[in-house]
Amino acid sequence: MYYSSINAFQWIEYSSITHLAVKYYQVSTLTVDWTSIVYMALYAPLFVPSSYVIDKWGLRTAGLIGCTGTLIGTSIKVFSIGRELFAVVLLGQVIVAASQTVIICIPPKIAATWFKHSELSTTCSLGTLGSQLGCAIGFVLPPIIVQDSEDPAVLGHGFKILCWSLTIAMVPVTAAVLWYFPDQPPLPPSIAQAQLRAKKDKEEFKTSDFFRSIKQLLMNKGFLIHMVAYGINIGVFSAIGTLLSQFILQYFEGAHEDAGRMGFVMVITGMIGMVLFGVFLDKTHWYKEVTLCIYLFSSISIICLMYSLEWRSKILTYISCAIVGTFTNAYMPVGFELAIELTFPSEESTTTSMLLMMTQILGVIFAVALGYLNLMFGCFWSLCSQSVLLFIGTAVTAFIPNDLRRQEAFKRNPEMKKNSMHGSRLVFIE
Repeated sequence: MYYSSINAFQWIEYSSITHLAVKYYQVSTLTVDWTSIVYMALYAPLFVPSSYVIDKWGLRTAGLIGCTGTLIGTSIKVFSIGRELFAVVLLGQVIVAASQTVIICIPPKIAATWFKHSELSTTCSLGTLGSQLGCAIGFVLPPIIVQDSEDPAVLGHGFKILCWSLTIAMVPVTAAVLWYFPDQPPLPPSIAQAQLRAKKDKEEFKTSDFFRSIKQLLMNKGFLIHMVAYGINIGVFSAIGTLLSQFILQYFEGAHEDAGRMGFVMVITGMIGMVLFGVFLDKTHWYKEVTLCIYLFSSISIICLMYSLEWRSKILTYISCAIVGTFTNAYMPVGFELAIELTFPSEESTTTSMLLMMTQILGVIFAVALGYLNLMFGCFWSLCSQSVLLFIGTAVTAFIPNDLRRQEAFKRNPEMKKNSMHGSRLVFIE
C-alpha cells in the first residue's frame, strides 16, 4: 500500500497543476495530459509480461520490480528542474508508469495467497486502497507545494521540492521490500493453499500453460462482456481524473487548491466505498447485482457533476465529486471480484491484468478525446459524453451472465476436492 500510493500519486502529480506545468515548462495542456495518459498507454503492451512475472516468479519478484522501478523513475525526475527539461519529466513518468503495471496486479494475488476465502473481497479492496490514497494525495499536495507565480524560479523551486519529497519517501519502503517482502506466508491460510503449494513444488511453471490460460479467458463470453464494461467505467474515471483540474478552473477561476481538494474528496469517498462494498460482497456474494447497481449510479453521478459545475456552486461540486468517487472508485474491487467469479479457477493476476488492459486502452482513448472535446465544446458537453459512455456500460453489464463459478465450486465441494483449470495451475477447493 505504501509504495503503491507513491506510484499512483505520480499519475495525477502534474495533471492536478496543469496550469503551472504549462507556465513553467512552456508546453501545451495536451502535452501535460500525457504525464497521466502514459500510465494507461504503457499498460496494454506490458500487461502480458507483468502477468507472466507474477505467475512465474511470484509476489516477491513482482514487488521488487514494482518498488525499485518506482524509485528509479521518481529519482530521474529530480533532474527535470529546468524550463527546457520536460522530456526528463516524461522519461521519469514512463519508468514509473511501467512499474505500475506490475504493482496494480498484486492485490488480488496477495488476497488469494495470504487470506482465507471469507476475507478475499475485503482484502482485495484494502489492497487497492494504496493506489487510491496516492491519487487522493496527488490531487491535494501539488497545488500546495508548487505555488503559482509569474517568477519561473519560484515555480521551479516548488517542482524541486515535490520531486525530492517523492524520492526521499521511496527510499525507506524500497529498503523494506529488499529486506522483507515474502512470496507467501510461512503457513498456508487454507487447505486449498496448502495443496496448491505442494503441487507447485512438484511441477515447474510452463510458459505454454500461461498463454493457454489467457486463451481460455478470451473464450469466456461472460468475462469478455464484463471486460468491456469494466474498461468503460474505469476508463471514464481515469479520463475525468486527468482533466478534473481543468474542468474546475473553467468554472471557478483561481480555485487551484479547491480543484485539488475536490479531487481528494472524490478519491477518499471512493476508498470508503471500496471497503464498504468489499465487506458487503463478502457477506452477501451478490456480485452481479452490486456491480450493476454501482455502474448505474456512476452514470448518474456524472450528470450531478455536470450540473453542479454549470450552476457554479462549489458546495454542490464538492458533493458531486464525492458521489462520483463513491461509485466509480468503488466499482474497481467489485469488478475485480466479479471477474474472478466468472473466470474461476484461472489465475487472479492474469484475470486482473486482462481487465486492466482494457481499462488502460479505453482510458487513453477517452482521455485524449476528452481533452479535445473540452477544447472544442467545453466542460459540460465533454462530461456529457462520459455519462453516455457509462450508461452504455450499464447496459452492457446487464448482459453479463450471473455465473458465479467460485461460489458454486465451494457449494459443490464441502470437502477438499481437486479441480483442474486445464493449464497454468491446479486449484484445490476446501
